Amino acid sequence: MASIKRWARRTRRRIEVVAEILHHPQTPWYARVVGFLVIAYAASPIDLIPDFIPVVGYLDDLILIPLGVVLVVRLTPKEVREDAMRSVVRGATQGRTRLRHIGTVLIVIAWIAIAYGVMRLLFSVT
Repeated sequence: MASIKRWARRTRRRIEVVAEILHHPQTPWYARVVGFLVIAYAASPIDLIPDFIPVVGYLDDLILIPLGVVLVVRLTPKEVREDAMRSVVRGATQGRTRLRHIGTVLIVIAWIAIAYGVMRLLFSVT
């Protein structure tokens, strides 16, 4: 159980590094796009494969998020990556909790809007 908690802490720290990479002015646009998608998926309450499906439901979280983080890190220049890691270690992201809450609300609103659009599309009878 301790190793799972350690893995979760490391994954959270890596997602914080991706968030810092997104805020860096020298981050290339393509790394920003991938980073935004990774953070949006990690923060989203809706998964590609729902968690209630045994085993497979959690595999997407265990595989997609770490792969996305690795992709963002590889797409980011070394200097930007090092600055982001130093910033996370210093704890610079601690002051962004309000911004995180706003981002979470926006993601939930976006998923609701998508679900509403799909429902209208599927159940519209004209």
